[in-house]
Amino acid sequence: MLIKNHAEVRPDGYLDRTPWFQFILLALLFSLWATAASLNDILITAFKSVFTLSDVATAFVQSAFYLGYFVIAIPAARVIRHFTYKTAIIIGLVLYIAGALLFLPASHAGTYAMFLVALFVLAVGLSFLETSANTYGSMMGPKRNSTQRLNIAQTFYPLGSILGIVMGKYLVFGAGDSLEEQLANAAPEQQAMIAEQALQAILQPYKVIIVILVVVLVAFLLTEFPSCKPRDTAHETHAGVLETLRYLFSKKDFVIGILTQFVYIGMQTAVWSFTIRLALEEDKSLNERAASTFMIISFALFFVGRGAASSLMSRFRAARILQVASVLGVLCMAYVVVVPGITSVYAAVASVLFFAPCWPTIYGKTLETITDARYRETGGAIIVMSIIGGAVQPVLQGLASDMIGSLRLSFVVPLLAYVIVLAYFTYMSGRGDDAVATQPA
Repeated sequence: MLIKNHAEVRPDGYLDRTPWFQFILLALLFSLWATAASLNDILITAFKSVFTLSDVATAFVQSAFYLGYFVIAIPAARVIRHFTYKTAIIIGLVLYIAGALLFLPASHAGTYAMFLVALFVLAVGLSFLETSANTYGSMMGPKRNSTQRLNIAQTFYPLGSILGIVMGKYLVFGAGDSLEEQLANAAPEQQAMIAEQALQAILQPYKVIIVILVVVLVAFLLTEFPSCKPRDTAHETHAGVLETLRYLFSKKDFVIGILTQFVYIGMQTAVWSFTIRLALEEDKSLNERAASTFMIISFALFFVGRGAASSLMSRFRAARILQVASVLGVLCMAYVVVVPGITSVYAAVASVLFFAPCWPTIYGKTLETITDARYRETGGAIIVMSIIGGAVQPVLQGLASDMIGSLRLSFVVPLLAYVIVLAYFTYMSGRGDDAVATQPA
């Protein structure tokens, strides 16, 4: 290995200090899966016009994507258990590349189903990455700072999200009339040509991603990483699946954390899935390229929210910070539902600032409920499996939009989800057991 690791693993699997080069390289993975996730929001808008889809049908983009996360999280945890976190990350990067490459035949086939297959394979790779990186990042340093460290790593997420949206804005969407209007005003023979050009444009961001992934893969292969495996269980027989599940689901706070993460991810995904469409619906003068600017602002606020939360958590209790933020987020979401016009889009974008730190905080607090290190990898995988909420809630919102006939009113679905998230942080704040992180990560 060209780059060595000098941190020591403690008996519980955490490190005596944070190896910063390895940690930053690991944190870059958060940007990589964020780029893929944010491009889904571009795909939803483009596919709706190219394939003439309903809102509920467009949401199948998210269903295929998050289903890949769900089905592979436990196998990924088994790879981590029997091998290393690094091995799982390498597998994830290779599958991510494979999924991105599948966009090439999908664009030539010109069918919605082929794109969904490519997204599923890509998401299987991301599941390996996220199952590894979330738990690995929380353990790459002293235990007392695990949640704070995960929030720091998660600040890389919005950077990747912004990259994805910027690539979508300039490589996928064109200037002038919206794609929907171009297709509506074109003759039948021209419609096929416009649709084919749109599908070819969709390929461009994924070509860039493939190049970046190859570079990151080489960097991981050349870097030595700590095991972060508990020494006191290194020679013990690993617990079976049923024993692990009995242990995990006997813990009330673990179950509550899983359910809350399911609801939160669904809310986040639904808001981002339909923000561009909401802008197009509330301001008919916008085209897709202009409307995607709202997503760039959204992810910039997501970055600010993550960074601000990481700073505040060094002085205040995490649950209390998130409780206050969730109240403000609920108010923003209620505004979207109640007030028509372009200001509803501003409110949807503003809500992102307040839900930004939810995922790493819920993840960290839920992982901390696992006191027996033998169950940690599987527990972390189950938390990642809760991402399946991202496959469910956008479909529910799309169904509501089709039934009501108003995309704006369908935002009542993420509004109700946000109320549940608020209830979780109110519960955690009332417990008063989340200590202030005052030590360096």
